[in-house]
Amino acid sequence: MLSQKARYGLRALVELARAEGVQLTSGELALRADAPRKFLEAILLELARNRVVVSRRGKFGGYTLARPAPDITFAEIIRIIDGPLALAPCVSRTAFRKCDDCPDLATCSLREALLRARDATADVLEGYSLSDAAACEGAEVFKTA
Repeated sequence: MLSQKARYGLRALVELARAEGVQLTSGELALRADAPRKFLEAILLELARNRVVVSRRGKFGGYTLARPAPDITFAEIIRIIDGPLALAPCVSRTAFRKCDDCPDLATCSLREALLRARDATADVLEGYSLSDAAACEGAEVFKTA
């Protein structure tokens, strides 16, 4: 399940994509993304550390995207904020490990379905960029829980 933190981060990044290079303050982003400002600032700091946004300090400071919006996918953002897309660690590409309660990966009856779910999820999220979301007329998608 997508965390509230990831929803706020995605909504803020979509707003930055819509701004098309214009710098926005954390307050402006919090209003546009309908997110608590302090919480959003922590998310933006994490995104800056991962080179998704560029932050500028000071009176005229704010945030812009570090790369073009078409180059930033939903999968990248969700992995930064929430971690792997996989439902179980034994099918994760980025954080693989054997499940604690699984005696044998080769005979696990759940693994095939979880692999397919991971692949389908990754295909969709890696193929959907911030520019795709910014172009969406019904961009209120993430405001519902």
